[in-house]
Amino acid sequence: MKRIYTALFLALVAMIGASAQGSPKAKVQAAGIAFYNLENLFDTIPNNPLGRDLEYTPGGKNQWDSRKYYNKLRNLSEAIAALTSRMTPQGPAILGVSEIENRSVLEDLVRQPAIAAWKLQICHHDSPDRRGVDVGLLYNPRYFKVENVTNHRLTAVPFATRDQMCVVGSLLGQRIAVIVNHWPSRLGGQEKSSPSREAAAALNREIADSLWRVDPEIAVITMGDMNDDPMDKSCAKVLEARRDPEGVGPHGFFNPFWKMLDSGIGTLAYKSSWNLFDQIIISGNLVDTPDTRWHFLKAVVHNHEFLKDTEGNRQGYPKRTFAAGSYLNGYSDHFPTEIILVRKVYPENR
Repeated sequence: MKRIYTALFLALVAMIGASAQGSPKAKVQAAGIAFYNLENLFDTIPNNPLGRDLEYTPGGKNQWDSRKYYNKLRNLSEAIAALTSRMTPQGPAILGVSEIENRSVLEDLVRQPAIAAWKLQICHHDSPDRRGVDVGLLYNPRYFKVENVTNHRLTAVPFATRDQMCVVGSLLGQRIAVIVNHWPSRLGGQEKSSPSREAAAALNREIADSLWRVDPEIAVITMGDMNDDPMDKSCAKVLEARRDPEGVGPHGFFNPFWKMLDSGIGTLAYKSSWNLFDQIIISGNLVDTPDTRWHFLKAVVHNHEFLKDTEGNRQGYPKRTFAAGSYLNGYSDHFPTEIILVRKVYPENR
């Protein structure tokens, strides 16, 4: 009898084990959302009607020829190729960019050998900016499907600047919207120029609110070179992007790069001081949300050693293309930034 009970017990344990092994197991998906200011990615052809691209031509002060242009493309592609991790081995699903002259420079960029295998697609729009630079968005079509693209003009400033590009799409089946920005510069000083960036932040808020009126569940990510730090008025007061995620409502904003700057990490340096202009700000429904929906995991400043200058008083700063009139054959005067989103996918949800 004891043998019979033992056999029955072992059979029951085996059944329970088989049931546990056959139970649905969640798969963790990850997606990188990145931004990179490409620092004056101009081709060599003069096509600005006001002649404001002449410095980036063979006869201009930078003597910008094909060799320098293709060096720049190669360098930038290598920097983008480094935006990988164990969780995102194929690089970011979405990469916002700024300081690009036109669509053709992005077409040349995505064909570079370092990233060509990703087959990145392009969203671009010609802005009225005085210098002729635009924002754009690159995306991996295996992960992100574009639904529509709208471009929003900043009319509340007395000069022509970059439009804000809003790309709505599906990130592996979940709708998100990405707003790509390059807010007005600090020309004339931070305080004097601040109202222009505050106007840009207000436009950002209007875009987000219009998205939520149509789809209250959509996640909104606003990214770009804000020309302000996270604690400045444009970001902290007008956009109301908070330092901490606690208490941020679904249609509020959380800025994960604020604490990074507090700890001394920046994306560009000026006069021995770090700034963090290159921000990726997320809506509250990417923070407090079920684990089966995309939610924020971490933020990263990609300050890799190979992107840094090693000379003199620029040591440790982003290695730019030109400095003090000298050609450095660098990358950009900004480091790239990225956030990682994750979610759990169960077999029945695939």
